Amino acid sequence: MRRPSPLNLTMVRGGSRRSNTVKTASGASTSSAESGAVEAGTEKSDSYSTNMTQAMGAVLTYRHELGMNYNFIRPDLIVGSCLQSPLDVDKLRKIGVKTVFCLQQDPDLEYFGVDIRAIQEYCQQCKDIEHCRAEIRDFDAFDLRLRLPAVVSKLHKLVNCNGGVTYIHCTAGLGRAPAVALAYMFWIIGYSLNEGHQLLQSKRACFPKLEAIKLATADILTGLSKNSITLKWESDSCSSVEISGLDVGWGQIIPFAYNKEKRAWFLERELPEGRYEYKYIVDGKWLCNENEKKTKANADGHVNNYIQVSRDGTSVEERELRERLTGQNPDLTKEERLMIREYLEQYVER
Repeated sequence: MRRPSPLNLTMVRGGSRRSNTVKTASGASTSSAESGAVEAGTEKSDSYSTNMTQAMGAVLTYRHELGMNYNFIRPDLIVGSCLQSPLDVDKLRKIGVKTVFCLQQDPDLEYFGVDIRAIQEYCQQCKDIEHCRAEIRDFDAFDLRLRLPAVVSKLHKLVNCNGGVTYIHCTAGLGRAPAVALAYMFWIIGYSLNEGHQLLQSKRACFPKLEAIKLATADILTGLSKNSITLKWESDSCSSVEISGLDVGWGQIIPFAYNKEKRAWFLERELPEGRYEYKYIVDGKWLCNENEKKTKANADGHVNNYIQVSRDGTSVEERELRERLTGQNPDLTKEERLMIREYLEQYVER
């Protein structure tokens, strides 16, 4: 995996732009159990931050032990970190939140020991705030791309129904949540992607995957088609070949199959149009295939393999549209935004 470039982030609590810090009162004492719990929480945050930094391509830090943090992006839209207990529900109710939109998967919640059922049940008891889940896999731009239409469709319908302020969160509020908020601002509210991104960054230091939003936009307007690819590792002296990245993200691996006749390892995969970076894992070692395309070395000299998957049988108009929507400064015409809005309003998740 390529080492990321640094991004200076200031975590925010309570909606203000001050850094998250914890102060200990002079003379205060803590039990060994409390100290152990804090230490364990710190270690989990450290591990999570390291994984997030490696996967997202920017130096990102999340301190779960410091509690929920968030920022108002617009008067009616907040992006933040996960709720940790029913007490956080009351904090959000006090600032007018009517919808809590959770993007976490069960493993995300289990990692930090969040009791999601207690939070959901308390929201139901309150009756003036709704909790809704729309899961996206963490650290995975490909899953984000595929899930965005369904997720933003659900968000759009909830906002229309509940009104008030909407709180969008993932675990740290630095990747999935800002990406969903930005896609919503781009597709529904009417911002250009760059305008929405600038507003988002001015309110909260975060790292939404813009390429995933661009590709999801093009997928809605031109359709999502897949092409078959074959990857090959030539060797009969190793015992296992796997791959990470590609369409499963850096947190997962896919095994290759060995062909005795060809004395090589193969992987066949169907992928939508796009550019995919990946790296081989041969007998546990992360390697690049010298016979396949490689990215340019970053500042630390790290490179990945990559493949560009194209669509077959597309018209000139479709190619030009996708090029515009995946370019440097994509925007939507009134007709295109109307088409996307209608698509999202009619969308039924399978």
